[in-house]
Amino acid sequence: MNAILNASDGELWERSVEFHGHSCPGLAIGYKAAVYARELLGLGFSQDEEFVCVTETDACGVDAISVVLGCSVGKGNLLFKLRGKQAFSFFNRNTGKSVRLVTREAQRNGRSREEAQRGILAAPCGEMFDVKTPSFGLPENARVFNSFVCECCGEKTAENYLRFEDGKKVCLDCFSSYSRFM
Repeated sequence: MNAILNASDGELWERSVEFHGHSCPGLAIGYKAAVYARELLGLGFSQDEEFVCVTETDACGVDAISVVLGCSVGKGNLLFKLRGKQAFSFFNRNTGKSVRLVTREAQRNGRSREEAQRGILAAPCGEMFDVKTPSFGLPENARVFNSFVCECCGEKTAENYLRFEDGKKVCLDCFSSYSRFM
């Protein structure tokens, strides 16, 4: 596989495979999206929240984005807006630039997984993705919320996930949602 990629990109790909646990076409899509975002927005490896990725999928490619760009759920710069699409919005907080990369038509086209993966890794990024503007602005920095004990189950819960029910603070698992519309 490294014959397709240059030395530094080959190392990043191998680190992505190691982190993910196996190589696959989905991982290759996320890898190429991260490499393309790096090129388009001047991104490096995010030490904190200077770069943000909002992914519309929770599939394999997200792991490569974590490895290549340093976006992670724990840091607060990898956010999920699940829509079932192989689409990724990237933001550079330092420059204010952003881009949404949407994977074009399926890359497999009757090929084996291995052939599809090789094709994805060899394809120019500009042929793989439609480059669009995100339909939303830069997400705010991650916030740390106070936690309170749910008065039903006794578990600590961040305040932004608490609800009031019968005058008690309750977590989402204990909350009985109410709607008159079904």
